[in-house]
Amino acid sequence: MSNPVLVNTLRGEVIENRHRGAIAVCDPRGRLVHAWGEVDAPVYPRSAIKPLQALPLVESGAADHFQLTDAEIALACSSHNAETAHIDTVQSWLARINLDENALECGAHAPLHAKTAESLLISHIAPGRIHNNCSGKHTGMLTISRFLDEDIQGYIEREHPAQQRWFDVLGELADMDMRSLPWSRDGCGIPVIAMPLKAIATAFARIAVPDNLPTARGNAVDRITTAMASHPFMVAGTGRLCTQIMELTGRRVIVKTGADGVYTAMLRDQGLGIALKIDDGTGLAAEVAILAVLNHLQALHGDEMDQLAERCRVPILNTRGVLTGYREPAAL
Repeated sequence: MSNPVLVNTLRGEVIENRHRGAIAVCDPRGRLVHAWGEVDAPVYPRSAIKPLQALPLVESGAADHFQLTDAEIALACSSHNAETAHIDTVQSWLARINLDENALECGAHAPLHAKTAESLLISHIAPGRIHNNCSGKHTGMLTISRFLDEDIQGYIEREHPAQQRWFDVLGELADMDMRSLPWSRDGCGIPVIAMPLKAIATAFARIAVPDNLPTARGNAVDRITTAMASHPFMVAGTGRLCTQIMELTGRRVIVKTGADGVYTAMLRDQGLGIALKIDDGTGLAAEVAILAVLNHLQALHGDEMDQLAERCRVPILNTRGVLTGYREPAAL
């Protein structure tokens, strides 16, 4: 059975592209509150689970030991633009744990922020590992290994404690044996595990309302969500939807994007977790879809939706700046 069309791209009044996908909305008990499409099929959550992967950073005591700021904790959850604030923060954080960019085992790529990438090009500076949008997450993993006196070489390998720790955390929150699930490598080099959207949404529901979690984990969740809400720029950056939503909502709606059309969200007031995947991997369609489901659940206030209007129904311009169509929700 095919997943439903969640988002359409129109050229003029004709649908040019149809973006199918699935969405799971769960409560902390793991019950499906809403579902569109096949939510039990395995998907790679990619970077959309970074807030969960960051939990060991706080739970282990490493964050306190190295006196991490909320901005740094937010950066551990980020897929950042590699703007100046992001790079400066990663560099100072690495220095505090007596490491530098060479310790990062993610690959180098150009900054996601176009003007920053252009500035590097003009200055004849090659992008480094620190510019990788996942360098904050990697620095967080290195921080724990430093704190626990582990070998930092090969920290991205599946068998390394840096990876095994978040397997355990995510498995406990999602009620799944992570080591039995299919896996491969993510874009930044660490393992990525295929799991159902329903399980991902359940995990996010449990950190949306952490009251029933053990005290240490509940405190870690509180610190991470506070950090993301207080420093939304560090989670993504200029022009990014994650940052824009959290600037408007604070802790009420925490969202995180992942590569290839994945999005997650936690709704604190409603006690719900959301996970979605666009089948064809179009990230811009995932943005429209997450806003559509947030609107459907009335998670965003009227004035917030007004400020996000152009992200909900996205105008598409050609190279001359002429409006040619829209990207808009289809199924919700």
